Amino acid sequence: MSTYMVSCLENFAPSVQEAMRGVLPPGFEIRFAASLDEDEHIKLVSDSDFLLIGGGHLTDKILQNANRARLIQKWGIGIDKIDLQAAKARGIPVAITAGANATPVAELAVALMLSVFRRIPYADRNLRAGRWLKPEMRTLCRNLGGKTIGLLGFGAIAKMVAKRLSGFDVRIIYHDIHKADTETESKLNAHAVSFEELLTQSDVISIHTPLSASTRRMINAEALSKMKSTAIIVNTARGGIVDEDALYKALTTGAILGAGLDSFDTEPLPGDSPFLALDNVVVTPHAGGGVLDNVENVTRHAFANMLRILNNEDLKPADIIVSQVEVAKH
Repeated sequence: MSTYMVSCLENFAPSVQEAMRGVLPPGFEIRFAASLDEDEHIKLVSDSDFLLIGGGHLTDKILQNANRARLIQKWGIGIDKIDLQAAKARGIPVAITAGANATPVAELAVALMLSVFRRIPYADRNLRAGRWLKPEMRTLCRNLGGKTIGLLGFGAIAKMVAKRLSGFDVRIIYHDIHKADTETESKLNAHAVSFEELLTQSDVISIHTPLSASTRRMINAEALSKMKSTAIIVNTARGGIVDEDALYKALTTGAILGAGLDSFDTEPLPGDSPFLALDNVVVTPHAGGGVLDNVENVTRHAFANMLRILNNEDLKPADIIVSQVEVAKH
């Protein structure tokens, strides 16, 4: 039996690596990068049949050395750090694991809503330091129940957020270039609105759209100025969708109430980031999909796509970013 080499260009923790190895199909080997260093990745890909991409950049320089690669498989769904033109030029299809991370990302989005409204990290820090802030907390905190939740983007993760919020007695609106069907809207108790309406009506704007030319800096100074002063922003998508300078100004001038941020323009987030000094901001390290008990699920999804390539089968439409047909034509 042939052995197929998978290079995972992400420095996953040992427990994650062990979980991934536990569901390897027969005939597959996997090795893991020790860092996000480009030179290390160049060496790893040279004899790889498949590339499994995490949060690092997959550049043309790396792909120039991926002469055996049959598929670029994204761990998750974000493709903004993959040079798709270079992949096409080298005849390598690109796939994502559509929906595989939806549950943990959606759960973190809801957790951030609660954490910002209830100032949970702020209360925790102060109580550990010996400060009992019960009277102050009553003036700072807000309910999630009864609020209007605006979902920017209405893909698998946003739909899962809507489902998770069903017990919170909230109103759900969304804005997406593709309107959901009537059955889905009815099931999730959500209805489509314009971007302007999303901004002006929402008590929470939760971002779930990909980063692209059309969405970059979509949440800018003008957009923020249209939001309620009592509203919050939650971003578990990509940092580039938000103008961080404009957001910081809005948070420090009282233009909006707070923010829960899992994604940033620069990652890792620098230690001198001004967001770290704000008590009305809750930050997490782009860890929306980072739960151990979902690792096997994402891994199986990724390897199923690799097996489809080996068996000359079509990838599932939801997973296709660069198709086998595209690269064949190219």
